[in-house]
Amino acid sequence: MYKLKIITSFAAAHNLMHYQGECENLHGHNWKVEVIVTAKKLDKAGLGIDFKVLKAETISLLKTLDHKYLNELSPFMELSPSSENIARYLYYALGERLNDDNIAIDMVTVWESDFAAASYYE
Repeated sequence: MYKLKIITSFAAAHNLMHYQGECENLHGHNWKVEVIVTAKKLDKAGLGIDFKVLKAETISLLKTLDHKYLNELSPFMELSPSSENIARYLYYALGERLNDDNIAIDMVTVWESDFAAASYYE
């Protein structure tokens, strides 16, 4: 097995639901997103998946979140847009785009600051 990782980012606003503290107020982050996939085998070029493809699919998905108020988007209207829930959402959404006989999303990590991150994997 091979593990491949890309890192990208998006910026958005949110407020945590059912939270008592400052983060219940509207605020924003410049989130860093790490996506790790596993590949069972390599293609003729020696690649599990082309990093360009992995990054393009991730960026395409992140465009639906970038510079948005996350609480108004369908995945987070009833689910608090915490880093944990964003990581899980990205994990499944990227899986729908990329998972096949060879490639599987392994883990998605969402950093809301340089010192705090949440990961989702199965």
